[in-house]
Amino acid sequence: MDILSQLAEKVRHFPESPGVYLIKDAVGRIIYIGKARSLRQRVRSYVAANGAAPPRLQALQDQMREIDYIVTDSEVEALILECNLIKEYRPRYNVDLKDDKDYPCLRLTGGPYPRLEYLRLSQKEGRRQGKSRRVREQRAVEERGALYFGPYTDAGAVRETMRLLGKIFPLRRCRRPLTGEPAGERPCLNFQMKRCLGPCRGAAAVSPEEYGRLVDQVVLFLEGRRDFLERQLEEKMHRAAREERFEEAARLRDQLQAVRRVAAQEQKVHFLKKAVDRDVLALVRHETAVAVHLFIIREGKLIRREHFPLGSAAAEADDGEALSAFIKSYYSRGAQPPKEIILSDYPDDRKTLEDWLRELAGAKVTLAVPRRGSHRELVEMALRNGRLKLQDEQERTEQRVLLPLEELARLAGLEAAPRRIEGYDISHLYGGDAVGAMVVFEQGRPFKDGYRRFYLRRTPPGDDCAALQEVLQRRVARREWPRPELMLIDGGRAQLNAAREALQQAGFTEVTLLALAENPDRIFLENEKTPVLLPANSTLLQLLQRIRDEAHRFAVDYHRRLRRQSATHSRLEEVPGIGPQRRAALLKHFGSLEQLYRASEEELAAVPGISRVLAERIYRKLHL
Repeated sequence: MDILSQLAEKVRHFPESPGVYLIKDAVGRIIYIGKARSLRQRVRSYVAANGAAPPRLQALQDQMREIDYIVTDSEVEALILECNLIKEYRPRYNVDLKDDKDYPCLRLTGGPYPRLEYLRLSQKEGRRQGKSRRVREQRAVEERGALYFGPYTDAGAVRETMRLLGKIFPLRRCRRPLTGEPAGERPCLNFQMKRCLGPCRGAAAVSPEEYGRLVDQVVLFLEGRRDFLERQLEEKMHRAAREERFEEAARLRDQLQAVRRVAAQEQKVHFLKKAVDRDVLALVRHETAVAVHLFIIREGKLIRREHFPLGSAAAEADDGEALSAFIKSYYSRGAQPPKEIILSDYPDDRKTLEDWLRELAGAKVTLAVPRRGSHRELVEMALRNGRLKLQDEQERTEQRVLLPLEELARLAGLEAAPRRIEGYDISHLYGGDAVGAMVVFEQGRPFKDGYRRFYLRRTPPGDDCAALQEVLQRRVARREWPRPELMLIDGGRAQLNAAREALQQAGFTEVTLLALAENPDRIFLENEKTPVLLPANSTLLQLLQRIRDEAHRFAVDYHRRLRRQSATHSRLEEVPGIGPQRRAALLKHFGSLEQLYRASEEELAAVPGISRVLAERIYRKLHL
């Protein structure tokens, strides 16, 4: 019985209840998480043998080995659990925000005297926890009642907003825990500059109520409710002037003017008849890239635009699934849903999403796909902007990749830009236990399926040039591997000459060699006596640095893994047919693992109880 049939038999006993299902691969890693109104009905479609299944489902079926589930009381609870599990495990086949960016957000902490801080999503989601008990307790207090704004895509704009808010609204910036008692120290310079109310002086000087009114104004500003905030500030300014509190009136006047300057930069959406709050989500595609372009409209004004690229799984998902995944990912990260969300396509499970968004917002939230009128114009405008943004990003990415490759071809004397580049590095611990690494870049991008590791045992300790030669000799022996147009060596002239000698001995002479040395970064060419120095902002130098650093990372990771393994067992234990008695016989014969690793096949076969076939198997295992 094949694996799909076994899983189908298991799914037959799944409950007809709402819940979350987790699909795992052969090593127990979660590769897909989904929710269902009926677990049995939903999961059955994943284990049905169907030759016409989409490529994404076929790939998932090829890797799935186990399916677990968690039952919930309702579909909305299943959706909440699904969001949390996806953020925790980041499964490969789930559509999510592109994970090569850690989007920024803003947080207003809880407690009697909140402060505004800049965070990344990884910090918000708790992956960077403090170790100190005092720090953990303070963070727990700040987390209770905290408000989040974002995520955003432009970190620079977020920091500029932080600076602007620091000038307009004098919130505290210090991290000390404040409970209303005087801190016992003089207020900081921000208080002297009138950029902080000085709550460290205690509740007698600044009451939590007074400070809370300032926090409310910051919330209105960040939510985009500038008109309401302007009216509120203007009323307070006039009241303070009537009551002859002129210093406070002047401060409120300055705040009002600053808010008006910000509001003047926002674009009023003229074709909207009502000044209401809306989010506009448009799913856009260009070649294999997928993104969601977001318009945030508050009180009839377009206050912000965001562009969120989606992960590679979105390329094979349909528009409804991709939009559904984005809505769950975006609004579960702290963004406050408005009463109306306008979409380019209906998401999957629209009703469940509306119920979940209603719980988040505390009010009814409608998901709508307009077909005509002003709302459709908004969607079309978001679609146009999103497609242009996606195309522009694609063109800039291609330029960042193609231009340095063309420059590399001119530098190395190649007829065309190299399609395949291989980078090599050696890693060892004080000269011993040397390992080699080969990384592959195709069209300027990492091709991780082509990465290879080399375990070195015949190289003299500490001889990097000999280690490099052994790696290259073993690499060129693999005639079935694609030939590179260029090889990049980590090192200087000595490593470059050693690499050329190894390739000539193997008859592998048609490949161009470069070496990149550090401190400062210099490029060594075979036909040039002096190294080439490029400016730090050179895109060619940055490409070569990426290749070298990737080879170094790959080699060091392998070396660390081997050290961890050697602390608990030897590679001999992984050889089929070698049990405790034969391991003992081998170690007794050679005296140590080091001598065993250096033994040839003939020497291994000379050990009593080791056949020729077994000797060949041992040798191959020890010299991968």
